[in-house]
Amino acid sequence: MVKRLVDIDDDALTAAQAALGTETIKATVNESLRRAGEPYRRRAERAVGDLAATDFDDRADAWR
Repeated sequence: MVKRLVDIDDDALTAAQAALGTETIKATVNESLRRAGEPYRRRAERAVGDLAATDFDDRADAWR
């Protein structure tokens, strides 16, 4: 992990801690980032799975 110096809105931090049930700034920021990135990760996994399941016997059809 890399340490970063950022300005954080205190009200947003307090609300996020309450919503996430986290106790520290670090835990709150990391959990927020994980949750924000989760939809992207799931879409990427589905796309890779779809690609892996595709039958490319005729490569010309791959670009259609």
